Parts: sequence; structure tokens; C-alpha cells
Amino acid sequence: MKNIVVVGSQWGDEGKGKIVDWLSEQADIVIRFQGGHNAGHTLVIDGITYKLRLLPSGIVRKNKISVIGNGVVIDPWALLDEIEEIKSKGIKVDTDNLLISESANLILPFHREMDEIREDAAGTKKIGTTRRGIGPAYEDKIGRRSIRVMDLRSEKNLDQRLETVLLHHNAIRKGLGKKIFKKDLLKKDLLKIAPEILKFSQPVWFRINEFKRQKKKILFEGAQGILLDVDHGTYPFVTSSNTVASNAATGTGCGPNSINYVLGITKAYTTRVGEGPFPTELKDNIGELLGARGKEFGTVTSRKRRCGWFDGVLVRQTIKISGIDGIALTKLDVLDELDEIKMCVQYDLDGKKVNYLPASVEDQIKIKPIYKTFPGWKTSTKGVKNMEDLPDNAKNYIFALEDFIETKVSSISTSPERDDTILIENPFEI
Repeated sequence: MKNIVVVGSQWGDEGKGKIVDWLSEQADIVIRFQGGHNAGHTLVIDGITYKLRLLPSGIVRKNKISVIGNGVVIDPWALLDEIEEIKSKGIKVDTDNLLISESANLILPFHREMDEIREDAAGTKKIGTTRRGIGPAYEDKIGRRSIRVMDLRSEKNLDQRLETVLLHHNAIRKGLGKKIFKKDLLKKDLLKIAPEILKFSQPVWFRINEFKRQKKKILFEGAQGILLDVDHGTYPFVTSSNTVASNAATGTGCGPNSINYVLGITKAYTTRVGEGPFPTELKDNIGELLGARGKEFGTVTSRKRRCGWFDGVLVRQTIKISGIDGIALTKLDVLDELDEIKMCVQYDLDGKKVNYLPASVEDQIKIKPIYKTFPGWKTSTKGVKNMEDLPDNAKNYIFALEDFIETKVSSISTSPERDDTILIENPFEI
């Protein structure tokens, strides 16, 4: 048995969808353990494109069980819409292949509105959220006033829980001059969809224990990237959950000894969507070229991503924080046309050399990258499937990257196509 956690080693958008799809074909169980419908994976299978937001990637594969863990926040209406969208493309979604943790917390309409109100009021100090209510929902979870999946079973219990959460939210809304939410109307809307959500509801921790006893291969699927982790990311420009690999255990209800291998998806350059520090950002023609060649637009929001050189200091740091055993290097072919390629190997902070990203956002904004420059290969690597077929300069760049981040490269993606991958090490077969 081998259980694998897949996480993004940068700010997200590293190309996890393709890698997770390849791994999910080998897995028996695919589990989402954090985040919400603010993160997306794009999969292309037999010419059909699937854009997943809440559903685990295993849902598009036959004979796989997909699980939404307790660490995920769920917009129940968005989930039902996504299920119908996937079904319309010929994919079966029922209680045999989808489980939802009864302990997962719900995103409700007032969460979405609060997200929008805060972002609009922030002006130039926006965090850059997706405005889908993720942050406010996690706040209610921590504040112990959230509505959970299990609360939909009892009208009496739901009434009490809504009373508690609306007491909090309506007080804030009144202070902001916003219309208050009517409890009875919201309760009616929730009870209407409750049967469709509850039929998938199970004690996920119990089922995972069964899967482990049955020697099933489990793939834990992370959303976003480690640099958006609420504790270890570029705070406050982060998401509202822990995106590190260790949260796969907390966000599903299994022990850390359930994790056998951590795979970090790592882009051959760096991108970021939304606001926040970005030491290697390129606001020039090269940055535009990377964005155009890499089709750098968000799956969920279609927002344009900021682009820059590969930041080895950051990736080395996230590897240590998340216990990454190997990286899947993606989008190598995007660099094909460049005369030279740079890698950040150190920072300059007020004249002092720094080998890690400081925790202070003020310092993160001030630091200047120190680069090592590599000659480009100026030839296409698109579709290459063997390491020996890569240009020498491309191999030299990969070997230098591997050496600097102190972690092996387990695979290299040379196009968005699933089969265009150089496989060096299969995590399920180690």
C-alpha cells in the first residue's frame, strides 16, 4: 500500500490537474482535504475537458471512490451544480463513488456577500480573494458557530444553528448598513437541498480506516499552494486553510502515519494570482511571454496570473515545511523560446544576503532576488517523453534546479497533454 499527498509547492496553479489525474488512475480512493470551490483543476480526458472545483479528480475515472473531507468548506448549491455539470458529460456521480464528510462546514450566501463586502471596502489593500465565501466560512468554523453537513439532518437543530450564526452575521451587516438575512427563508432553502447533500454524507474518518485495512491506494489531493497556507504562506495574502501536506491527515481524519509520500507540483517558472509579495515577478516582455505561452489564466476565476522567474529559495523553503519527497516539474516547454533563463538563489534585504523568505510582509515586499543565469535551449521540448531527448541546456537547468532545492525531480511535464511526461519515479511504485 502507498498513500500519496499531492500539494502545490508555490502559490498554486502549478498544473496539479494533469498530475493528479495521472495518479488518480492508479489510486483507488481520491480525497480532497482542504479549501473550497475557490481552487480548480482542469482535466482533459479523451478530448473532453472537465473543470473541477469541489469534486476530487478521481470522479471522472471509473471504479474510483472520491471523498470530500472534513477540512473542506462546501457551498452546497455550487457542489450540486458541479455534480450536474459533470453528469451532463457522461460521468456517473452517486453514493457509490462520492462520499462527503458529515463534519464538513458549509458556505452560505452571507459568507459570499461578506467576502465581497470586505474586498470592495479594502481598496488598494485587497487580499485578492475569489469572493466565494471561503474565508468567512472558515472564520465561522473556528468561531464554533458554523453550519455543518450533519446539521442538515434535523430541522430543529438547523434552526438553532442558524440562530447562532445569524446573530453574529446580522449584527455585522446592520453595522455596515446591509440588509439582514432572514433565518426562516435560509432554513427553507437549506432544507430543500438537504436530501441531495445528506445522501453522500458519511463518517469519512471511519471509511478511510476501512480503506487502509483493505490496502487501498489513497491519493490525498490538495488545493492552492503552500505559499498560500494560512500559517506558512505570505500572510495576510493567503487562503484561509492549511495547504501543507500534513493537513491531509487533519482534514480527513486519519493519522499522519497514513501518508507515505508527498509529491510537490512545481512550475518551471513562478506565477501568482491575486495580490501579495512576489520577489521574482517580471513586469516586462518576458513576463508577458511566459503568461501567453503558459496560458496563465485561473481555472475558476479566469484572472490573469502574474509571472516571474523560478524562485528556488521559496520552493526549497516549502519543501522543508511540507516534507516533500519529490517534485513534479511542470510547464518546462513554456521556457523553450528564451535566450536565457534565471533562477533566484538568494535574496538581498537592505544589503544583507538572506537564504529564506522572511515572515514579515514588509520585508517580503522589500527583498530583491539574486539570480543565477542559465543559457536557454531555443528548441522545442514539447511532447518529449525521455530525459535523454531533452536539449543539454534544458537538462542542465533541471539538474541545477534539483540540486538547489535539495529534492529529486520525479517527473517532468513537457505539454498540457497527459502523456507528454518524462517519468523518472512513480510515487505509487517506490
